[in-house]
Amino acid sequence: MKAKEAPLRRTLLPRIPDRFAAFGAVLLLLVVLASVLAPWLAPYPPNEPKPLEQLLPPSAAHWLGTDGVGRDVLTQILYGGRTSLFIAVAVLAVSSLAGVTLGVVAGYAGGRLRDVIMRITDVFLAFPALLLSLALAVVLQPSVTTVVLAIAVTWWPWYTRLAASVAASIATRSYVDAARCLGVPAPLIIVRHVLPNSLTPVLVQLSLDAGGVILTSAALSYLGLGAQEPTAEWGLMVQQGQSLFTTNWWVVTFPGLAILVTAFAFNVLGEGLRNALDPRRAVR
Repeated sequence: MKAKEAPLRRTLLPRIPDRFAAFGAVLLLLVVLASVLAPWLAPYPPNEPKPLEQLLPPSAAHWLGTDGVGRDVLTQILYGGRTSLFIAVAVLAVSSLAGVTLGVVAGYAGGRLRDVIMRITDVFLAFPALLLSLALAVVLQPSVTTVVLAIAVTWWPWYTRLAASVAASIATRSYVDAARCLGVPAPLIIVRHVLPNSLTPVLVQLSLDAGGVILTSAALSYLGLGAQEPTAEWGLMVQQGQSLFTTNWWVVTFPGLAILVTAFAFNVLGEGLRNALDPRRAVR
């Protein structure tokens, strides 16, 4: 019986992470669609205060209730998703573009250039990312742009280190040596051979980092260093409703759940991609 059960377990168990990854992808797709289609899905206009409808509990008229100035919480969450997802996409685009570029150049060139780039990277990695983001956000004027810059400055070193290690391995491959022997310029080798083969682990890391970026941006907005009124943003909504948690729980609970669900979806999807693209797992 045990001999027959073992192959069955090896067949079924690897599929479990794939199911979780599919669940994360579907959940993330729903979040993205809800945010993109907010102008059509929102039951009320955004940022429309109604003093006579302050702090109404969830009902048929307001599914998730209203906030302290009478705005519909569901509408604010839908539009806040647009802001939070924009911040995540912008941060990851800026940090990965800068980090991967420096990392690929450092990994392929090696020598003193690699040492200089990696020592600069180590300086940034020596500071806790959240504390450095807070310091930068305090210096700059609070806004969505400030959040993007503050987080991107602390996020790019991770992609530099990852891309450098992968590029250094690819630079020793036979097809790269053949390109050098044929006289292909180094920039062309990097663009055609090194960079495309270095992107797979970076894409996996991007999917894993998206949830962390959303949590960090929400933390900055919660502290008053990010998005400001009248911009709808999940962290700002949590900050505005924290004092009402014991009496009007819906004002802070639903934006917090939006942050939790989105970060969870990104993490589950990232873990699934890492498992699917792990060559060691493909051998088993």
